[in-house]
Formats: sequence, structure tokens, C-alpha cells
Amino acid sequence: MHNHLLITDNDPQSELSTLNLGPTHPATHGVFQNVLELDGERIVSGVSTIGYIHRAFEKIAEHRPFYQITPLTDRLNYCSSPINNMGWHMTVEKLLGIEMPKRVDYLRVIIMELARITDHIVCNGVLGVDTGAFTGFLYMMQFREHVYEIYEEICGSRLTTNIGRIGGFERNFNTIAFDKIRKFLKEFPVALREFEALFNRNRIFIDRTKDIAAVTAETALSYSWTGPILRAAGVDYDVRAQEPYSSYQDFDFEVPVGTNGDVYNRFLVRNEEMWQSLRIIEQAMEKLEKEDLSIFHAAVPEFYLPPKEEVYNNMEALIYHFKIVMGEIDTPTTEVYHAVEGANGELGFYLVNDGGRSPYRLHFRRPSFVNYQMYAPMSRGMVLSDAIINMSSLNVIAGELDA
Repeated sequence: MHNHLLITDNDPQSELSTLNLGPTHPATHGVFQNVLELDGERIVSGVSTIGYIHRAFEKIAEHRPFYQITPLTDRLNYCSSPINNMGWHMTVEKLLGIEMPKRVDYLRVIIMELARITDHIVCNGVLGVDTGAFTGFLYMMQFREHVYEIYEEICGSRLTTNIGRIGGFERNFNTIAFDKIRKFLKEFPVALREFEALFNRNRIFIDRTKDIAAVTAETALSYSWTGPILRAAGVDYDVRAQEPYSSYQDFDFEVPVGTNGDVYNRFLVRNEEMWQSLRIIEQAMEKLEKEDLSIFHAAVPEFYLPPKEEVYNNMEALIYHFKIVMGEIDTPTTEVYHAVEGANGELGFYLVNDGGRSPYRLHFRRPSFVNYQMYAPMSRGMVLSDAIINMSSLNVIAGELDA
């Protein structure tokens, strides 16, 4: 923090302080910086600085075959990696015109909704911490751990999952994975009710969050906001409902909508979204019982990597493996855009293809990058402590912000 005297034309006695909020301040929950001008504790103006962990994902993707881009997407929103992974797979499947079996769609929906829950656990838990309540965060973390154990059964990874493949999953779900999903569906609602009881009508929490950083629907739309923070402002836009993918049209769920777009509404919307995610997962588990249990990928040998044991023992599988890895299979020369409902909003992939083994151009529409542009203008006139919880409620993930 730097303090210096700024003499202004309006008030010769005015003393403003310059505060560097970030890039490594604990309250930013990520590596990004805001250079704030403060009059006492009130923010007069601010400039957001980003790019501290820019890793040139889009440029790297232009030099990698389609199936090797999945691990790059993990590092966007690492609080809900599977949504990034599957959004990318669906984009390539859209490019190639691959029709997915219903069972694969339902399995993907289960994993994506579990990921949404873990992301909201982190966001709402941290919002509690930043308003002085540590208990809820610690209590809910154990359920994020339970979801990570489900990931481990499916793909062997936890945080950066690299889960699934273009064309489906690399292996079928085992019985342990399904048992753990059922256990989570039974135990998590109890914890979520307790979490809501701690916060929803808590006088201190309400005083700290109600009417803080309130945003109108018009302003949110003018900044291209999406996700829970847009819905908290009263706009019922959800990609799952408006542009269904992965058979979301087969599910019955509601899109939670707030009223005045303040921090409290964002908290309530995310809580309700966790309930809706549980509802979707329960429906998906029921639908899976009617599907062929052996199906976990589409029948597209020219694009889906064959199992290793087949590669080692079957000449045709070896040829397909070689052609896929070396990029010797023709792909359409066109461009596609595919979006999924990420935990923080519309996560889009704009892919321009020239028929080669790698994308000619790939752009990630990262919701955190779009949502964050409004932070400095919103902060004007706020006291610093309110600006901190406003940042928490936006749930800006630095990996997704910078890409």
C-alpha cells in the first residue's frame, strides 16, 4: 500500500490514498490486481489489471491436436474443470457432426452438475469467510472432497480432471462411482440445508450483503454478464434452458432468478442452483437405468482413441490410433461456436478449422473475463470492505480470467 498526498482542484485539503489490492492479496482469491484511489475507506476510482497468469492457451491450442487440448481447458476454471473439458469435447463433436448416445449425455450431465455444485460450494463458502464466518466454508469443503473422490473413480484425477474424450468417456463408470454418487445425493442435501440455515436469515450476513453492489438487469446485459450474477439481477438466461446441449432438454429443472442483483441475491441464486443440480443428477440417475449399461462412447473409430489393449493386439485399432494421433484424418473446413453453462456463466468455444490436425484458431469465451470488466466501475463509491465481498460474489477465477 502506498500513501501519498494528492492535491485536487476541488478540495486543496483532500488526501487520497493509492491502494494496490492484489495481485497477491488473500482477499482477491486469485492473481489479479486493482489499483484503487481511496478517500479514507471509500473508493474514488479504480483500474483493474489482469494478465498476471496469462498462459497463451489459445495460441498453444493452435499447435496441438484436438484431443490434446482437453488438459488446457482444465486450467481455465479449475473449480469446475469437467464443465470445461466436456464443453470442449462437445465443440469438436459439433464440428465433426458426431451424434452422442443418450447414456453418454446423461453421464456427462451428472459430472457437469457435480462440478457446478463444487464451484458454488467454493464461491458461497468464501463469501461467508469474507464476511467473517469460517464455519460454513470448512463444513462444506468435505462435500467438495466427496465429489473429487467420484472424479477419481471415473478418471483418476481430482482438480484438473482431463475427464472424458471426444466421443464420450475413456472408460465406463464403475459401481464404486455410482455408489459414491448415490451417497452424495443422500448426504449433501442435509449439509446444504444446514449451510442455508447458517446464512440465509443471519442478521450479520444480511447486513453485509443486502443492497451491496446492486446491479440492474439493463446494466448487467450491457456488460454481457452471464451466469448466476446475471440471473441474480433478474434475467432468466441459462444456456442449459435456452440452447440445450447434452440432452438437457430431457430434464425438468428451474432457473433461479433474483431481484436486484446485489451480493445477497447472488448468494441465494447459487444456493438454489445447487438444489437444482441435485434435482438434475437424480433424474439422470433414473434415466441411466433405462439405457444400455455397456455404452460409454459413440461409435466413431476414426475420432475416438481405441483402448490400449486393442492397439497392442489389433492391427485396425493400431492404424486408427496412429491416424488420430498423427492427425491424418480429414476434418471439415468450417467454423463452429458451442457454449455450455459454466459455473460462472456462458463458457463458449469458437473454433475455426482449416481441415488440419489442430484448430486454425480457437477462442475461449471465458465468463470470468467478461464478468470482471465491470468490477472497477461498480466499486466506485463503495467502502473497501464492501468491494472485497463484491469481488467474492463475482467468483472471478484467475485461471479463467487470464487464459
